Amino acid sequence: MIRAADSIGANIAEGTGRGSFQDNRRFVRNAHGSLHETRHWLRRAHARRLLSVEEVKAVKPILDELGPKLNAYLSSIGPVPEPQKNAGTVALISAKDK
Repeated sequence: MIRAADSIGANIAEGTGRGSFQDNRRFVRNAHGSLHETRHWLRRAHARRLLSVEEVKAVKPILDELGPKLNAYLSSIGPVPEPQKNAGTVALISAKDK
């Protein structure tokens, strides 16, 4: 659980240090995945009685607050590339159409 939680901040830091918006976005998405993994391990730790209800109640609101913040940060990172229309298709022009 600690590794997953540490990975959230590490991914944000690494993405910030990259030179492109696309790389930063990718690392923020990785951080979001680590957030889900942290929630998973929190549930598992509680089910295995490694954490008390009080300890879970102390950590869960922090994780719940972080998801929307990561989404907002992701939305704020640079221009969003627009999908190209007809990507991957080849336009054929006949001599008559020129």
